[in-house]
Amino acid sequence: MSPSAFDFDLPTGRIAQTPARPRDSARLLHVRQTLADLRVRDLPFLLRPGDILVANDTRVIPAQLRARRGEAEVGLTLDRPWPDGTWHALARNARRLRDGDALALHGTAMAATVLARDSDGGVTLRFDREGDAFWTGLREAAALALPPYIARPSGPTENDAADYQTAFAAVDGAVAAPTAGLHFTPSLLQALDGRGVSRTAVTLHVGAGTFLPVRGNPASHRIHAERGVVSAAAAAAINAARARGGRVVAIGTTSLRLLESAADADGAIQPFAGDTDLFIVPPYRVRAANLLLTNFHLPRSTLFMLVCAFAGTERMRAAYAHAIAREYRFYSYGDACLLEPASA
Repeated sequence: MSPSAFDFDLPTGRIAQTPARPRDSARLLHVRQTLADLRVRDLPFLLRPGDILVANDTRVIPAQLRARRGEAEVGLTLDRPWPDGTWHALARNARRLRDGDALALHGTAMAATVLARDSDGGVTLRFDREGDAFWTGLREAAALALPPYIARPSGPTENDAADYQTAFAAVDGAVAAPTAGLHFTPSLLQALDGRGVSRTAVTLHVGAGTFLPVRGNPASHRIHAERGVVSAAAAAAINAARARGGRVVAIGTTSLRLLESAADADGAIQPFAGDTDLFIVPPYRVRAANLLLTNFHLPRSTLFMLVCAFAGTERMRAAYAHAIAREYRFYSYGDACLLEPASA
């Protein structure tokens, strides 16, 4: 399989630089056998009483740091914590770093030590503080690691600090936002409650690797592992909704990947706590969700491959062509689509 099967041309003017306001006024493309142009606020009318929404409640942390080793400047983007309290980070000018190097972080008295380097430009760091002191230092020194396609020559704005968090954000740990959750507002959640749609949350801390393109054969592509948790209570709520005939609506590709990682052969969700590097690409058959709400993704990306696996490659290529022609807004701050599976 060639990555060119998942390629498409996107005019740069279709890349959203700010979110819709209010968030639920974003456009929504309903993708099934036909295509329907709607708004995210129409979601309650597309769902049924007894359906359950599954959202990712990770909270985006400020992850972009500037550091100095002697006279050398080093840019760092925190990627994920390791169980022993160290962090994996992506480093600009990583060739200048050596194991044991001490790094002074700009904007704070906090420092870090390089424990190891890897072949992908990453490093393992141990910071000189833990717990609340670490998070305080990080908030002093770090900025949001916005995706490279959101142009911020002077860095993230005050608006970005709020705009790049979802309505479900509760557990610190993500480098990038689970962007399907950006569309939800209190009034939309209230309307969904009134419709009889329940919801629960899972946690997948999205890493910087989410933006990396697939350069070779997708069958040999390796995606970065991310830490996820499906609690026993969340698994029970999802399974109970399924048993009552409700549909499982995954809010975002991150929620879907985690549900698939926690699903047994019949699609029932088991409690889960650990890393997942599950790569969903055609002809993978999704077991754990009946609908997927997601944004419009980059060409040749693992995320576009995932939606093709869920809804069918030709259907998604047609949907994206429709969205481009109708001037939908793409990527993190862009519009959304509600997908029904290819088998529906």
